[in-house]
Amino acid sequence: QVQLVESGGGLVQAGDSLRLSCAASGRTLSNYGMAWFRRTPGKERELLANFRSSGGITYYADSVKGRFAISRDTAKNTLYLQMDSLKPEDTAVYYCAVDSRGGANYNYWGQGTQVTVSS
Repeated sequence: QVQLVESGGGLVQAGDSLRLSCAASGRTLSNYGMAWFRRTPGKERELLANFRSSGGITYYADSVKGRFAISRDTAKNTLYLQMDSLKPEDTAVYYCAVDSRGGANYNYWGQGTQVTVSS
């Protein structure tokens, strides 16, 4: 079993930065595939960034490439999403997810954290 708790969201102005955290219980994140998603009302869920337990290629959506960065701290068992140069269109609920089997078929999800970017 894996439990995920997101934090770090809030209200910021365009151009600001935020770092989202996803604290995980269970086995170390180094054993998981992991990802960040976001969802806005009336839109499909968007995959922002992910990588597998083996590392290697990291995927970034075109909408956030060059501005967002996914990382993990295995000592703290925490996943991060660093968000720079935020835009109003980044306003969404952000979710972390993991595949405890090391892939991209995510079987554990957090409850989400709200990010609101004002112009």
